[in-house]
Amino acid sequence: MPEFSKEIVSLLNFLLPGFLTAWVIYGLTNHEKPNQFERTIQALIFTAAIQAGVWLVKESLIFLGGLYTIATWGEYSEILTSYSIAMALGLLAAKSIQDDTIYSWLRIRGLTGKSSHPNEWNYLFSQPPCFVVLHLEGERRLFGWPEVWPSKPNEGHFFIVYPSWQTDDGVIELGAVEGILINAKDVKWVEFIKNKGEKIEQEQEQSAN
Repeated sequence: MPEFSKEIVSLLNFLLPGFLTAWVIYGLTNHEKPNQFERTIQALIFTAAIQAGVWLVKESLIFLGGLYTIATWGEYSEILTSYSIAMALGLLAAKSIQDDTIYSWLRIRGLTGKSSHPNEWNYLFSQPPCFVVLHLEGERRLFGWPEVWPSKPNEGHFFIVYPSWQTDDGVIELGAVEGILINAKDVKWVEFIKNKGEKIEQEQEQSAN
C-alpha cells in the first residue's frame, strides 16, 4: 500500500473543504462531474473562498471577544468553521444553479445568452411546471402532468399523472389511472402546453372538498 508524504496529506486536508463544496454542488444539480484535474482546480478556487470566509469569521469573533468572551479560537474552531462555510457555499451555489439566478440576471443585461443548466432539456424542465404531450413510438401521444421527469433525455422515466391519450378520433380519458410511467427512450419529442396549470389546482380543491 503506497504511503503518502506529510506534505500530500496536509495538502489534501487543506483542499477537503473545497472538495466538499464541489461534492454538494454536483450532488444536488444535474451537472456532470468533470475530470479529476478540473475538480482539483475547482477545489482550489472554492478553498480560497472558504479560507477568506474563515478569516472573516475569525476576525469578527476575535473583535466580539474583546467585548464578551465565550471561548478561545483554536484549531478545531477553524476546522469546524471551514467545513460549515464549505457546506453553506455548496448549498448556496446549488440553489443558484437550480434557480438560474446569476445567469438570468446576466441575460437581462445582455451579457450572456446561456443558462446555469447543463443543457436545454434541464433548463426547460426547470421552468414553472405545465402540462405536456409526449410523442411516442407508433404515433401515440400521451397528455398529462409530468410529476417526475428524467434529468437526461435518453435516460430515466417520466411519471405522468392526469393522463389521457390523444388520438385522431379524440381524447381517451384515463380517469381511473393514477399515473403512467414512460421510458424516456420511447419519447421522440415533448410538447409543453400553455396555461394549463390551473387544472391541477382545481382538481386538488375538488378532491379536498
